[in-house]
Amino acid sequence: MRVSTAKFFAGAFIAASAAGTQAAQQCDWPAYRLFVERVVQADGRVVDRSTDAQQTTSEGQSYAMFFALVANDRATFDRLLGWTRTNLSANQFDANNLRLPAWQWGKRQDGSFGVMDPNSASDSDLWIAYDLFQAGRLWKEPMYTKLGYALATQIVKQEIVDLPGLGPMLLPGPQGFRVGDITRLNPSYLPLPVLRGLAHEMPDGPWAKLAQSAAKMIRVTSPRGYAPDWAAYQNGQFVVDPKNGDVGSYDAIRVYLWAGMASSSDPLARAWLDALGGMRQSVAQTGFPPEKVSTISGAASGEGPLSYWGALAPYFKALNDERGLGLARTHLEALVAPPGAGREPVYYDRVLSLFGGGFVDGRYRFDENGRLAPNWRSAC
Repeated sequence: MRVSTAKFFAGAFIAASAAGTQAAQQCDWPAYRLFVERVVQADGRVVDRSTDAQQTTSEGQSYAMFFALVANDRATFDRLLGWTRTNLSANQFDANNLRLPAWQWGKRQDGSFGVMDPNSASDSDLWIAYDLFQAGRLWKEPMYTKLGYALATQIVKQEIVDLPGLGPMLLPGPQGFRVGDITRLNPSYLPLPVLRGLAHEMPDGPWAKLAQSAAKMIRVTSPRGYAPDWAAYQNGQFVVDPKNGDVGSYDAIRVYLWAGMASSSDPLARAWLDALGGMRQSVAQTGFPPEKVSTISGAASGEGPLSYWGALAPYFKALNDERGLGLARTHLEALVAPPGAGREPVYYDRVLSLFGGGFVDGRYRFDENGRLAPNWRSAC
């Protein structure tokens, strides 16, 4: 008997809701347990309470799904997926009828809650597709795999373009990033392990070539070893983004994170990491990562928040920089302190600390094909 994707996830959601809180309490990953308790609602919505709109982003949903997979917490995974399907994709999220998730949902100006911007965010779409493929493999559930394939197919159709002189490249979203002869791009939207994982699942897709294009973008747009938040492509070459300039800050910090998590066996990994040496130099000189940096001049300003240390932990580990990794671990301890022990970490602090802390603690890794290899110590 065939079961529709909608009915499958509706049933999974009911079971997940009943098990969610108990599962989080039993989990042996304290930082993840705190994340679920403090950031994920019972219905599977990830809330960023640092924003006036109490917003939920497709990014938050995609990251939380990944953490649930690493934690072997299928109940929470299904709650997150169910909420995303219902609220960000207007219940159009199955293998035969898939709508890319809206990137922003929250409290609108009239006081109602709902979609605030219907455009999708391609990095979140990539992560959700990746999460689904890995969940299908690890939990042996073909429905996840079919849904991942359907989502990845829509990403190729709507969010990947061929740029002259470069090849395939990921637009940040379907709408608004190509104006005249300028294409705006976000280097942090292209994690090498995710691209490799999608290439492994869909070998006929553009993913391997996209990884090559992304590696070139990182190399060219980081002349001083610092990645920019945004870049642009015009007349066959990368140029400074016309809207955000050459600043590297809160978006770009993820570029170092993804580079640090890539398998050392990946042929692109070392060159990718070597292109980002500026951040290591900054921390060596000052003892902290700069909040903002000019990628053209290398001029730095401010001190990066706690979330930066979460992102940089795998980067320092990959570079065998023991001092940098030690500093990152010390700061990560503040991010997993129990409530009441200090400042309550905000959404971005928590997700980057889960990525970085989970990786350096050996809770997961990626193989050379981008497949997730979790260290499932127990079921959450």
